[in-house]
Amino acid sequence: VQLQASGGGLGQRGGSLTLSCAASGSVYTLNTMSWYRQAPGKEREGVSCIVTRDSSNYYSPSVTGRFTISTDNARKTVYLQMNSLKPEDTAVYYCARGPPGLCNYFGDEIREKDFDYWGQGTQVTVSS
Repeated sequence: VQLQASGGGLGQRGGSLTLSCAASGSVYTLNTMSWYRQAPGKEREGVSCIVTRDSSNYYSPSVTGRFTISTDNARKTVYLQMNSLKPEDTAVYYCARGPPGLCNYFGDEIREKDFDYWGQGTQVTVSS
């Protein structure tokens, strides 16, 4: 299974960007998909998680109301629509795939290791 993240780039404060994560290889269902980010000098943090079977979704408090995660199961692609961007959103964003049920532990750093496939990361830079 390979995950290809794309869509990063330079955004402005208050602007929008959309990230995509396309899965390929021996993947029949996406199961649990999540977006993480890591800013320079900071720990990696969970941004959002989606149960692709029914689109149940979860967000970190820092992005709630501004970011929207969605899935296109036919295309095996997950998206992260980022609105009202802030400079503190600047980070490398990673998508990850995990087994069913993992969104129930969203935010639990210990369970991060249960995501078994990770994309290569895409840089998002928000200017002030």
